[in-house]
Amino acid sequence: MARTRPEPVGVRALGTAGLAVTAAGILGNGLAYVAPVLAARQLDAADLSALATALGLIAIASVPGFGLQLAVAVHHARHGHSDTRRAALVTATLCAGALVAATPLLTTALRLPVEVSILSAVTTAAVVLSCRPLGELQGGQRFVRLAVGMVLLAAGRYGGVLVGLLLGLGLTGSLLLGAVSAVLTPLALAALTRPTTATAAPTAPPLGAGRILTGCGATLAMLVVSYADLLLARQLLPAGDAGAYAVGTVLTKGALWAPQVATVLALPRLARGDRRSRTVALALTGACGLLLVLASASAGGLAFRLAGGPDYTHLGGYAPLFAAVGALYAVVFVLLNAAVAAGVRWPAAPLWAGSVVLVVTALSIAPRTVAGLLWCALGTAVVMTLAMAVRAWATPPRAGQPASPDAHDQG
Repeated sequence: MARTRPEPVGVRALGTAGLAVTAAGILGNGLAYVAPVLAARQLDAADLSALATALGLIAIASVPGFGLQLAVAVHHARHGHSDTRRAALVTATLCAGALVAATPLLTTALRLPVEVSILSAVTTAAVVLSCRPLGELQGGQRFVRLAVGMVLLAAGRYGGVLVGLLLGLGLTGSLLLGAVSAVLTPLALAALTRPTTATAAPTAPPLGAGRILTGCGATLAMLVVSYADLLLARQLLPAGDAGAYAVGTVLTKGALWAPQVATVLALPRLARGDRRSRTVALALTGACGLLLVLASASAGGLAFRLAGGPDYTHLGGYAPLFAAVGALYAVVFVLLNAAVAAGVRWPAAPLWAGSVVLVVTALSIAPRTVAGLLWCALGTAVVMTLAMAVRAWATPPRAGQPASPDAHDQG
């Protein structure tokens, strides 16, 4: 059966998709926030620390899964539906295997029970496997189903743990129930990715390991650069200033992730060389960032009060600077995804270079104050954004690729 391009997506359909994906992201982040809050009320200090550590390990070890999602989405948008299950299985095995191999180290260095490490590995494998169908849905522009899939993944990742805590099952019981719910998630997502039209046997080229590594590298680079200043604050600043900086980074993360729905919706078209989609995504992301910076400038004290409480209200003057760092990183995120979609070699290189510059500058010449580190982070973000923008406009658009037969289906 001949592959055809997707029908143009209407403004109303994009609006519905954007609202659905945004709501799904908010719900997922909400569940991630509720888990440690509930654990603090149900577990003693030792078990609470162990649970928080386990959830952190799962988050770190699952990063390649979101790189896999990015790679699958780009591959699907270019070539249509193809069998990417083997690539997902290999990625999940490597991620979970790394945790299993590290069990002796985790047991001694972090004082984690062996069963906690093993259950974390099982959950990690399930999360990574779940990212493959999400990539298929994103690449096929089935955004409403993508939103449903995001909710299912969040529920599978945290729902079992929450239920275990509510039932008083303790640390191991809650993680065990969480692993069970996570393992069921890929099965539930499989129903969402069924093609809506009959298709012939896939003829697309296989998804290569290089593409997955590129997606993983890009995802990891974005994670590192967005947390580098927070880690530096912990190392370089006095305890009180480090805490204040941590509160400020809440505003940074808000400005970074608030407009990410634009990138999610634009990625399939970016993979087919549609520069107009890149321009629209950049415009929306930049406008959102500007609004957040202006809002922080006019209500900085309130922003810090909401982020950290009344003890941090006096830091309101720094609010627009923290928001500006996040807003610039949001633009970088759009450009990074566009580079991955365009097949640029080493798409995350400017981010790794920027991270090194930030660390060297902060350690060598930046004043050991909140303002000194913040201005260093802002300057690095500006340079990084300019470097990504120059490379983006110097990169020729990729020739259009065939699209999947079901790419027009928004549901």
